[in-house]
Amino acid sequence: MKRIILWAAILLVVVVVVAVGLIFFVDANRFRPTLETSLSDALHRDVKLGNLSLSIWSGSVEANELEIAEDPDFGKAPFLRAKSIHVGVELKPLIFDRTLNVTGITIDQPEITLMQTPAGDWNYSSLGTTSSAATKSKAETSAAAGSAAGMALTVRRLKISDGRLTVGRTSGKWKPLVLENVDLEVKDFSASSSFPFSLSTKVKGGGAIKLDGKAGPINPTDASMIPASIKLSITALDVASTGLANYAPDMGGIISLDGNGETNGSILKVNGAIKAEKLKLAKTGTAATIPVEFNFDAEHNMRKHSGVLKRGDIHIGKAPASLKGTYFEQGQAMILKMNLDAPGMPVSEIVAMLAPLGIVLPSGSSLHDGTVSAKLSMDGPADKLITNGSLGIKDTTLAGFDLGKKMALIQQMAGMQTGPSTQIQNASANVQVSPDGIQAKDIQLNVPAMGDLKGAGTISPTNALDFKMSAALHTTGAASIIANKSIPFFVQGTSAEPVFKPDIKAMATEQINAVKGQAGEAAGNLIKGLLGGKK
Repeated sequence: MKRIILWAAILLVVVVVVAVGLIFFVDANRFRPTLETSLSDALHRDVKLGNLSLSIWSGSVEANELEIAEDPDFGKAPFLRAKSIHVGVELKPLIFDRTLNVTGITIDQPEITLMQTPAGDWNYSSLGTTSSAATKSKAETSAAAGSAAGMALTVRRLKISDGRLTVGRTSGKWKPLVLENVDLEVKDFSASSSFPFSLSTKVKGGGAIKLDGKAGPINPTDASMIPASIKLSITALDVASTGLANYAPDMGGIISLDGNGETNGSILKVNGAIKAEKLKLAKTGTAATIPVEFNFDAEHNMRKHSGVLKRGDIHIGKAPASLKGTYFEQGQAMILKMNLDAPGMPVSEIVAMLAPLGIVLPSGSSLHDGTVSAKLSMDGPADKLITNGSLGIKDTTLAGFDLGKKMALIQQMAGMQTGPSTQIQNASANVQVSPDGIQAKDIQLNVPAMGDLKGAGTISPTNALDFKMSAALHTTGAASIIANKSIPFFVQGTSAEPVFKPDIKAMATEQINAVKGQAGEAAGNLIKGLLGGKK
């Protein structure tokens, strides 16, 4: 037994000595030209590796640097630069036959830049494609094939660890999207079949993204046109800080999304649910106090940056609305053609969206009860959108705002008494909202305590008011000097501090015309009487 133990110990020492000897005497750098040529031939980009070291115990070759060249059409800066790369290999063919069979690749801390042209082409489109291979001379292709002879390149597991990915455009003033702490894992990679993948990353500026799914096979002429099915999860994404508000710089909010998508490499069909918190939709707007939910179904052209919103169900609290339409990129603008249909939304929910839209109520007032309806069409660039349509409100109360007191002179003339709040039975208007402000036409307003108001006017981007209105008042007695009269007035000041002024000139003109009319009628009667008597 002692001899067996002794021989086992001696055998173990020999194995260790041989292994250590292999580590010191097998120079992994002699495989670097083969590995660089093989990777370059596979990617059709120049690949450079740093110093190589061989680990017998883990069965891997490690390079302390990795650099993959950029497509010449996109510049000279590297497409990818990494701190190190670990290549899992089959040791027996490597040591005895000098044949490199890759079983796994791990790239540590890579910095990758993805760029897209206005035509929709990506700088990674030519990676490993036949179109890029065709640009090589026959001599280069033959040399690469010869140097790669005997190599069996299989990747059972490809991993990117702690990477940094910058996604941008080759033209325009686009703020790039920067992804940090990128972790990507691909299993059983094959260019000719589909393979599972998983990606997780943090977004610079706030937010996190997670993708799971299957992709492949690789398009032989354009690597960006890869079919895939994905499950997408986005959490706490800050729209303004991350650069996703390029098309609408005044927009802000924190977005979360759960969705599913399928793409053939060109068209992405995606559906899911978005939750937007602290939403801001206008330059003068402030963050919403309640979340907005958006369930959608869309088709997106990934090269043209255009698409169709086939279904868009909006929920502002308990207030429902429907949004449908199309969009397309034009220069540096995103052109929207959308229709919003929102019947019977509770006022109690909608008031939370007034501040994000930059709409200001009179100081100290608030809306309560009732319903709001809207039917709007939106057309134009996302940052200069023009919205047209109709708005209506029923059975609501503008609490903290005494309309009669604001119109004191008219109130005294009519002999009316109003309260500290204004009840509105019905209100409607046709509106146009644009960067120049709000235009309202065909305003119809029924205030039971006062009367029927109508008119038109504008609200400037700074909330300055300029309205010309008239009121058919509900007078309290036959003695009223304005019984059954329409009283013209102006609304000026600001949305926060509206000022109501009687239109004295229009009132005087109306009275003069009335007197003229009465005098003319009297003269006519007199002439008729005289003629009749003479006859």
